Amino acid sequence: MKPVTKTILVGTLILAGTAFAKDGVQDPTVKARMDLMGVIAANTKVLGEMAGGKATFTAEAAATAKANLAAAAAEIPAKFEPQATDPLSDAKPEVWTNWADFVTKSEALLAQAEALDTSSLESVQAGMAGIGGACKACHSVYKN
Repeated sequence: MKPVTKTILVGTLILAGTAFAKDGVQDPTVKARMDLMGVIAANTKVLGEMAGGKATFTAEAAATAKANLAAAAAEIPAKFEPQATDPLSDAKPEVWTNWADFVTKSEALLAQAEALDTSSLESVQAGMAGIGGACKACHSVYKN
C-alpha cells in the first residue's frame, strides 16, 4: 500500500470512528460541531503521526492534511456561534460566556495551521508544537 493511500485510509477510519461515537446526539447543531472537531482531530493525527515517525512522511499528504485542518479551523466560530446543547456534547458553557476568548483561541489554531510548512518532515515536526498548543489552549478551558 502506498504511504499516501495508507494515510488516507487511516484518516477515513478515524472519521468513521468519530461518526460512530456521535450516535445518540440529538441536536443537529451539536452534531455538526462534533463532526467539525472530528475533521480537525483526524487531520492533526495524520500530521502528528508523520511528525512522530508512525506514518511515512509525504509532502502531498501533509499538504492535504494541512489544508483540511485549516479549512475546518476556519469554520469553528460559525459552528459554535449557536448556543446549542446536547447531553453528549463536550463543550463547556464558557464557550458562549467567554465568546471573544474562544474565537481568539480558534483563530490561533487557524493561524498555526496556515503557517505550517509541509515541505519537509522537519518542518512538519517543528510546526506540530504550535498546533498542539493551540488545541490544548482551547480544550483546557472550553472542553469537558
